Amino acid sequence: MSRAGENRDSDDDAPESEHAPEAHTDGPQVGASGRREVVVPLRLYKTITVFSTLFAVVGILAGFILLDVATDRAQADLAEVNIVVSLLGIGLIVLGSATYAFSTRFRTEGMGNAKDDTDEGSDNG
Repeated sequence: MSRAGENRDSDDDAPESEHAPEAHTDGPQVGASGRREVVVPLRLYKTITVFSTLFAVVGILAGFILLDVATDRAQADLAEVNIVVSLLGIGLIVLGSATYAFSTRFRTEGMGNAKDDTDEGSDNG
């Protein structure tokens, strides 16, 4: 009578998810909301979040500054507006916004989207 046989039998009572091979979860996936998500390690997620937010903020602020310079603090007549600088400013605003929007596609393993969770009840008490 070996106890090893008993341990093996108790493993058979475990849920099937423990016996199933682990799925490869890194890389692009389609989330429950239908949008594409990229699962990355936590350290990479933190790096992406920090730098994309930094680039987005700098791009948007620089864009507004260039727009302000091009329009002479919104005091210039239409003929005096520097079109090239104003288009560059608008381009930086769009680029900063796009950088931030695409950075929200990244998540780590175990992160979910709160609006995708329907299992939770609506009561707070």
